[in-house]
Amino acid sequence: MADKSSLRIVFMGTPEFAVASLDALVQSGFNVVAVITAPDKPAGRGMKMNESAVKKYAVEHAIPVLQPEKLKNPEFLQTLKELKADLQIVVAFRMLPEVVWNMPPMGTINVHGSLLPHYRGAAPINWAVINGEKETGVTTFKLKHEIDTGDILLQDPFPIGENDTAGEVHDHMKEVGAKLLVRTVDGLIDGTIAEKPQSSIVNRQSAVSSSDNSESHLRITSDESRLKHAPKIFTETCKLDFSKTVEEVHNLIRGLSPFPGAFTTLDGKMLKVYRSKKESPEAASDLNTDNTIVPTGAYVTDGKTFLKFRCSNGYIHLLEIQLEGKKKMLIEDFLRGYRFQ
Repeated sequence: MADKSSLRIVFMGTPEFAVASLDALVQSGFNVVAVITAPDKPAGRGMKMNESAVKKYAVEHAIPVLQPEKLKNPEFLQTLKELKADLQIVVAFRMLPEVVWNMPPMGTINVHGSLLPHYRGAAPINWAVINGEKETGVTTFKLKHEIDTGDILLQDPFPIGENDTAGEVHDHMKEVGAKLLVRTVDGLIDGTIAEKPQSSIVNRQSAVSSSDNSESHLRITSDESRLKHAPKIFTETCKLDFSKTVEEVHNLIRGLSPFPGAFTTLDGKMLKVYRSKKESPEAASDLNTDNTIVPTGAYVTDGKTFLKFRCSNGYIHLLEIQLEGKKKMLIEDFLRGYRFQ
C-alpha cells in the first residue's frame, strides 16, 4: 500500500464547500496530482468568466486543473487514465459515469453532507434543517451505481441548534467533512477501515437516550420507505404555508437560508425571509387590537419593531427579510422605511 506522499489522488469538486476538503488533503501532505472541476462560466453584470472556488485554490497551489464539459469525452478519459490515480475523491461535484469512478484501483470516495443512509440526494443540509433534525453529520463512502448508496467508510455526527440556518450548518459541516476525509484516507492507507453496507449500518441520526442514559441507536434496515431523502429544492418548496405550525414554518425558513430563501408575499410583492423566531402558542393572541380574530396567514405589526404572521398554532416573527427589488435587511430597518398598503 502506498504511503501518504506517494498515494496519487485526483480530487473532484467545484464550490467553496469542497475547498476545505482539498486544503485539508494538501496541508496533511497528501499527493494531489490533479483537480477536476466545472468549466469557467460567465457571471455578474459584465458576464466575465468566473472560475470555481476549487480551481482558484488549485491554481494558487500549482495543482494541475482539468475542466471537462463532458465526463465521457475520450480525450478527458485518456488524460485521466494517464494521471494513474490510486484514489479519486469527490466533494460537491456532479454525478460520475462508471468509467470514471471505477478507474482507480482504490476506487472513488465521496464526502456527503448527511449521516447516510438518510438524506441521500442533492440537498441533504437543507432537508435536515427543514425537517427539524436535532443532529446531522458527514459520511465518507465508496461510489457505486446508485447515487449515495455505496459502502460507508466513516461518519462524524454533530448537533443542529434549533435556530441554526442551513448556511451555518454548511459552514460547520465543511470543516467537519475535511477532517473526516483526512481520517478516511489515512485509514484506507493503513487498512484500519472496514467498509459497511448502508443496509446494515447503525445510523446515529435517529439516536435517542435510553433509560440508563447510554446512547441507543436505531438500526436502519434495507426498507427504502423508512429513509429520509434530500431531493433538489424547487421554487414551490420555498413558498411559506402559514396554515402549518410555527415550528414547521420556522424550520423551512432556516432550512432555506441563505439560499434559495423561503418566501411569501407582502402587499403583492415577493418577500424573502432569512431569519425568524417562534412565538409560543401560549403567548400568542388570536385577537387584533380591535378584538377581531387574526386569520391564519395574516400579519400583525406595530410598524416599528415587529412583523409577524399568524400560523396554525401561533405567530412567526420575521427577523431578517428582503422585499422584492430591495436589499436584505433587519426587520427594524425595513419597518422604519416601509408604508403598508
